[in-house]
Amino acid sequence: MRKKVFSGILIAIFLVIALFNVVPRAYADGPIRIIIDGKRVTSDPEPFIKNDRTFVPIRIIAEELDAEVSWDNEKRIVHISKDDMQVSLVIDSHLIEYTIDNETIYNLSDVAPLIQDDRTFVPIRLVSNALGVGIDWDNDKRAVVINPKEKSSVEPFFDVSISSVKPGQVITGTSNLSITTKSEIKGAAEIKYLLLNPDTKKGFVIAKGANLTGSYKWIPAMEDSGSKVLVAAIYDKNGKFLAGDSIPVKVNIIPDIKLKGLTEGQLVTIDSVPLTAELNFAALYVKYEIINPDTGAYYISSEQDPLGSFTMVPEMEDNGNMSLRVIAYDTKGNPYYGPYTKVKVEANRIFSLGGVSQNQTIDGSVTLRTVRNFRVSETEYVVVDANTGSETVLYKAGYGNYTWFPGPDMAGSKQLYVRVKDAAGNTFVSNKINVNVAGNPKVSLQSVAPGQVVTDTVNLKVGSNVTLDSVKYILTNTDTGEQKVLTGQTFTPAAGDGGSWSLRAESSYAGKVIKTEDVKFTIYTGKLYPAQAIIEKDKFLDFASKLAVDAQKKSGMSAALQTAQAILETGWGQSVPVDKYNGKFSYNMFGIKGSSTNGSVTSNTWEVYNGVSFRVDDSFRAYNNVNEAWDDHKDLLLTRDRYQPFREVMYNSMQGAWALKRCGYATDPVYAIKLVNLINSYDLNKLDETGI
Repeated sequence: MRKKVFSGILIAIFLVIALFNVVPRAYADGPIRIIIDGKRVTSDPEPFIKNDRTFVPIRIIAEELDAEVSWDNEKRIVHISKDDMQVSLVIDSHLIEYTIDNETIYNLSDVAPLIQDDRTFVPIRLVSNALGVGIDWDNDKRAVVINPKEKSSVEPFFDVSISSVKPGQVITGTSNLSITTKSEIKGAAEIKYLLLNPDTKKGFVIAKGANLTGSYKWIPAMEDSGSKVLVAAIYDKNGKFLAGDSIPVKVNIIPDIKLKGLTEGQLVTIDSVPLTAELNFAALYVKYEIINPDTGAYYISSEQDPLGSFTMVPEMEDNGNMSLRVIAYDTKGNPYYGPYTKVKVEANRIFSLGGVSQNQTIDGSVTLRTVRNFRVSETEYVVVDANTGSETVLYKAGYGNYTWFPGPDMAGSKQLYVRVKDAAGNTFVSNKINVNVAGNPKVSLQSVAPGQVVTDTVNLKVGSNVTLDSVKYILTNTDTGEQKVLTGQTFTPAAGDGGSWSLRAESSYAGKVIKTEDVKFTIYTGKLYPAQAIIEKDKFLDFASKLAVDAQKKSGMSAALQTAQAILETGWGQSVPVDKYNGKFSYNMFGIKGSSTNGSVTSNTWEVYNGVSFRVDDSFRAYNNVNEAWDDHKDLLLTRDRYQPFREVMYNSMQGAWALKRCGYATDPVYAIKLVNLINSYDLNKLDETGI
């Protein structure tokens, strides 16, 4: 326990009425009197009792004790000073700051000061252990009696102590956070660790969990540097503060950046090496730098997840000495460099034909590719007739894949291989793969996709492995049986063509008709409704921020991250899904598919069919109002098993953004970077500021 004895007087100010916590019911309706050094002190407004605590106006008592009181309206902080003693109290905050003989200590009270009738009232219990004066309750006179001549000591309000970090400790990197407590805290449901600015008494949650005495990892960010107040706060299930502890610390990170996956002097002979970064501070992202000191070859990766992995694939050109390191970046873009790890690469040549397997029967198209770990200047895909040995070059280019759709002329046993030239002009030939080509004439429809809704002109096209004599397209109304024969290159629906249809191609080849499958789709010629704005663009930030802050109070999820997601998913609120056919507004702020409180709306998404991308209809959740939409998004992230890793760090916007990416929330490879850039560009982290 931290304890300090100091001469009373002034601080009596607060404690002034150390009523033993509870005022007898018999006196509940009478005025509360204040007696200081035997003299009754009158105050307007009068002291009052709230939740079994007595509140008194600070200034009245301070003047009687010859103390000075000042008010910081912007920060809502009351400063009280007398001689070598200063006390700072924040309205609605449990954190108390004492400076005694130039030493600053912090304490947490069970009740916070408040404003009433434009006056600052202080709960007596808030400073009862640190008044430095004697306080007693006179039951007969219904009075708080203050004796400035008596002395008292500062002791914590709670028997909770931060045990893993010492007061005044310098935090140089990742640290463990834990507490000890001597008794059970009834109703406790969660512990939060906060790092607060000693001037504003505001800051951020740095760790949280349901295990009160468990150990939590704190990874400080460069932005945390300076003198801070570390707080451990325990809450009930409704978010009511129950107990805690607070100590001063100083954050002065000494960057420690390690490359994991390789060791100094290691001989690298494997095809790929998974690398990770080990940091002692929270980085916005990391990059992996690779240098060949012998050749001067240089490579640096794109922005990577600080907690993710990066795969290095050594090429033949990398053989020899190689130096690798991690570069970590803070939110301001400042780089921090790890040491180089020097290794030697002896990569064996990797070269083979991919896309087909040994003895495969090919009765359609296949995509041939080259598997290699060296640079090439020329690539040829070659087919060999197994009977005659004759070779045919299917495709020749610098590099790349080739889609092969063999026809009847290729029917039979074949061998496939790839031949390349490296940068020095050396030729390499892969092993041959035996395949059997069916050689059946094939035609695939590439005009519409199953389930597609056609609203405009359609390009009529087929893919084939033979040269067709002619092609026609049969359009059939699946409700009436009506058919249309299309022979042009395009089809534009007429006003009366709406409904369900199917399309197939009938091709003529060698006197035979080859038909494609019938692809069912819908024609719609009515009015289409585009996505709509939910609010004016210049008002969206405030609009989304308020929703995010309200949701944060319930869930603990970063309001900054929520706001950034809403901005990204809706284009600043200007593109919210509506039903494309009837204009029904969805209020769907996060593009979640399915059905919800107001059913669903039909909008567009993308699918691939026969190698061609098509826009098709899909159902997106619809809500009755924006609050339902916002709550549903939180419910998705808070209840789905796949998002458990996200929930562990969701209070932190930067860590949460990367966790969403790792959990598969979006397929965009730079989704996390986009979110964090929005957060930094618009200073959204201020939404996550909190106190105690």
